[in-house]
Amino acid sequence: MNSVSPTTLVLSDADVRAAFDWEAAIAALAAAYGAPVASAQFPPRTMARVEGAWLRTLSGIMPGGAIMGAKLIAASPAAKAASYLVPLFNGRTMALEALLDGNAITGFRTAATSALAARQLAHGDAPNVAVIGSGFEARTHLEALANTGLLGTVTVFSPREASRAAFCAAMAEKGIAASPATSAEQAVASSDLVICAARSRDETPTIRGAWLRPGMTVVSIGSTLPEQRELDPEAIERADLIVTDMPEEVAHDTGDMIAAGKAGVTFEGKLVSLGDVASGTVPGRTDAGQIMLYKSVGAAIQDLAVAAMCVERAHAAGIGTLIAAPITPVDKGK
Repeated sequence: MNSVSPTTLVLSDADVRAAFDWEAAIAALAAAYGAPVASAQFPPRTMARVEGAWLRTLSGIMPGGAIMGAKLIAASPAAKAASYLVPLFNGRTMALEALLDGNAITGFRTAATSALAARQLAHGDAPNVAVIGSGFEARTHLEALANTGLLGTVTVFSPREASRAAFCAAMAEKGIAASPATSAEQAVASSDLVICAARSRDETPTIRGAWLRPGMTVVSIGSTLPEQRELDPEAIERADLIVTDMPEEVAHDTGDMIAAGKAGVTFEGKLVSLGDVASGTVPGRTDAGQIMLYKSVGAAIQDLAVAAMCVERAHAAGIGTLIAAPITPVDKGK
């Protein structure tokens, strides 16, 4: 990040995609999660709601304090529209360093963090992968895994045959071979690592605990609100360790865990933070037969780490638009 400057860098969605790099993103996340962080640096996300719309805010101060910022998501399910904004401030001067379209950052940071978690939890060097879903996040997760070396055979399931075919074709263009499955259960049956990147339309879980075998790792990113479901209670019960980016929010604010609690599943004793696993404070997988679950709701540390990486690379490559700084820090010493 630059020091005090009279300009602010603006990165559009296209600029973010041009500046982004998987290896750099995963390295930035590993450094962020491996550093000591006080709870006050990354408070719980907030959600302002009205009928048919909501505004979610994730804010934080990065380890070392050089960068602070937030991600704002304005969304209307009724209008089927959402906008994502990431402002980054210089943590020492309070200058507005950058404004980024956060749309691609959201998908990139989720996938890169999942790849970091899978690196800690998956058994074997190149596990067979099942991808449930065929959209943007399903594709980015597979790309992220390919950039970690965590990739054996790949099987994808999505309800529509055309979507499965399109997914396989898109992955082939990136040098990743994927085969379609006719059901989620079929895809999971041949896998060691399951990526859940799609919820059912009626919020019926798409992954069943009965399908899981010893040694498997499940990455669940699709249930982030109380009304959303992705895993059934048996999947939660069978997990030997549940690693999360935001333990309190995962435990109390996600539909999967709420349903598991109502079904009498006790999971608090096996719920740990990704930061503790990445830093080595808590061991990840300790036995080849364990079933491991990484469950994500998204966290500001992910957005800020990846956004800052994109800004640094954009400056180096001359990507984006420099504008006259739209705000000036106020001198509070007077």
